[in-house]
Order: sequence, then C-alpha cells, then structure tokens
Amino acid sequence: MSTIVMRAYRFALDLTPSQVRDLERHAGAARFAYNWALAAVEGEPGSRPPKSPTASPLMIGPRLWGGTCRRCAARGNQAKGEVAPWWTECSKEAFNTGLDGVAGALRNFGDSRTGKRAGRKVGFPRFKSRRRATPSVRFTTGVIRVEGDRRHVTLPRIGTIKTHESTRKLARRIEQGSARILSATVRREAGRWWCSFTCEVQHTERAPTRPDVVVGVDLGITHLAVLSSPVPGVSDDDGFVPNPRHWIGRNVTCGACRGGWSRRVGPDRRTGQRPSKRWEKANRQRNTIHHRVTNLRRDGLHKLTTGLATTIGTVVIEDLNVAGMLHNRKLARHVADASFAEIRRQLRYKMCWSGGRLVVADRWFPSSKTCSACGAVKPKLSLSARVFRCEHCGLVIDRDRNAAINLKYQVAQSGWETINGRGGRPETKPGLAGGCEASTPHRLAPGRTGTDRR
Repeated sequence: MSTIVMRAYRFALDLTPSQVRDLERHAGAARFAYNWALAAVEGEPGSRPPKSPTASPLMIGPRLWGGTCRRCAARGNQAKGEVAPWWTECSKEAFNTGLDGVAGALRNFGDSRTGKRAGRKVGFPRFKSRRRATPSVRFTTGVIRVEGDRRHVTLPRIGTIKTHESTRKLARRIEQGSARILSATVRREAGRWWCSFTCEVQHTERAPTRPDVVVGVDLGITHLAVLSSPVPGVSDDDGFVPNPRHWIGRNVTCGACRGGWSRRVGPDRRTGQRPSKRWEKANRQRNTIHHRVTNLRRDGLHKLTTGLATTIGTVVIEDLNVAGMLHNRKLARHVADASFAEIRRQLRYKMCWSGGRLVVADRWFPSSKTCSACGAVKPKLSLSARVFRCEHCGLVIDRDRNAAINLKYQVAQSGWETINGRGGRPETKPGLAGGCEASTPHRLAPGRTGTDRR
C-alpha cells in the first residue's frame, strides 16, 4: 500500500561570492517585504487589539487579518516601484516570502488569542532586524530542480548552485517518478547556506520486522531510554539506551568560548553600538559548537526512533510535561539535552510510515510507582530512588525498567484508546487507529492512588 506523504530533503551548498550576494539580496528583499507589510497592517484601523483579556474575538479573528493582508499585498504591488525601486533585481518569490511570513504570524497570533492554537500565547508580530534575523527565502514557482549529476541544484534567478554533498537520495526518487518538488527554501545557519526541498513523495508502507511485539519506552536522564525488552541495534542486552549527553560533554569547551565572547565588545540595541571584530569571531566559534551539538543530537535521535519504528509494531511512551520539567533549574539543562519532545515527534510520524502504532500513556499514569509484578502502587517515590523495591512481593528492579514494563503491560493492553493531539477524534477501539498516535485513558486499579512524580 502506497500513500502520498510530505518530506523535506536538506542539502548544504557551496556558493560562489556572487551567488552569496544574490541570496543575501533575496533574503533582504523578503525581510523588507515583511517589515513593510507589518507596518501597513499596524496602520490599519483597529489592527492591534486592546490588551484587555475580554477583547472581542471578532477584532482578532482570521477574517480581519486575512482581509488586511490581501489589501496590503495589493497595495504593495502598486507601490513597489516607489518603495523598492530595486525590486526587479530579485525574484517575486522573495517578496512573497515576506508577505506569507506576515500572514502566518498574524494568523498564529489571532488563533492564539481566540484559543484555536494550543501551547504558549503568541504575541503580536515584531519587525525583523537586518543583523538579528536569519536570512531565508522560499521559492515555489519557476525552475526548481535537482541536476542529473547529483551535485548541483537550480533555483529561480539564482541559477545553478553546487551542493556540498550528493543529492542522490532525492534525485533517485525524482528519476523514478515517486517524488515531486513543491518548494525550495534557502536559509543561512552557522555561517553556511542550506537548501531544503519540500516534496510530495509516494511512500510504500512497510510492516515492522516484529509487528506483534509491544515495547514500553521510558525516557530519562541517566539513560536516554529504557525499553521493556531489548531491541537489537537500538539498545543493549538489558534494554538500556545510553544518554550521550552531547551538550554536557562540550560545555567546558563552550564555556571557554562563551567567556571570551562575553568579554568582547558586543552589539547594543539601545545605543546602536556595533560589535567588534573579535566579538564576531568569538561568536562564530560559539555558534560552531552549538551547531555541532545540534547535529550530533539530531543524528542520535533519528537512529533511535528509526530503529524502533522499523522493528517494533507497537511503541508505548509517556505524555511528559517537558515544559514543567524545564522549570527545575537543577535538571533543566539535562532535560533539554535529552530532547524528550523531539523523540515523541519523530516517533509519531515514523510509526505511521512503517505501519506501526504509537500509544501515548496518560500523563498521570503512575508507571514508576507501580510494581510490574503484583500491581501495587507506592504512595510516594522520591526521584533519588533509582531502584524500585516492592513491599508486597519483594520485587527489586531498576526504577526505569519497572516503568517501561508497566507501560507495556498496563497501558498497551487497555480496552479503549483515543487519538491524542490537537483536534483529536472521538474514542476508537484498538486496531482502528491505523498507525496514528493514540492515547490511553488513565485507569487505576481499585485502591491505587497518587500520581507519578519522577
């Protein structure tokens, strides 16, 4: 069975000095269009809603922002010859990138104020600074292709660009007719330009190698993940996945760079002071370390989630309150380095691609306090207790391993499941979720009380 999915392919670019100037010009045009459209929106009567929490939702609904953005776009086409006499030097996609950015920011702001958007409150859009904004431009029309030599890509008005790595992963699919490029986004990160292709890919679902196996996954800091049963190629023989601690291991090196960076003369927005050359050099060194840590962490998480998705039929994880964990100043750095939310995000779509099922346990399910042998629940269990000892049956087991086993047997075999996430669907029986993420309702056995505070 094959389905159409959206995938992104990202390649590093090797640009000539003239191509760098062209991309910077396009990114600057996108930023100029963004700031111009935002200024026009702020000039509209009633564009900024009152700060009172009882403000009418009609004043901040998508209808107002949609009409305002359309009027700004039409006004921009009429005034572009005056406000931007150099607009012919750039592709029209550069200006569309800025206008789309304003429309998306205002839509997120309106949905957040009216309660349609979950998560933290989104503020009113702000202007982009030339020195602080990340240069980026998106192309949706024109000549966008991957060359046959698998070493070059072609973009509108930019021409053919050499890539730093081979594009064979995307080129093969295009040659086979199983992929179609929709857009290309060029962005500068850590001193290097990257090109990301958004594609429609014909994906053939493959069954996991062990479709009938259910594995509970308990995420932690001591070990990145503890599995209820070992998975070859993913964990060791005991089911433990070590935590590489990429950021903690390089914190000393980054601290030395950060010390030199803080002693240099940096920029000051209040006085308009420009940074010194030595500050910019120290800042590049610091950003290089951060970028290296990000790449190492991303590579490790992809290997972990891909191994689980291609091997296990049903994976059970917890709905962790990561935002609340980050408020603990003693553990915030370790929690952020482990990237619990990123593991869940990757498992969500990879399990769908592989034909498996992802089950998300209720946030208040006492997985660590429950004995995996007799089912007794402890009223309290401190975070420092790394070994679980049951007073009823005498079981002695690792705390995280006990939680993983509870997730496997007491959650995956529940009778009913509900699709979790924004805009969830009504309850459905197991097996009807069709590979989508599922969440089990919280069910405690008679006599069990308390919550799982780990």
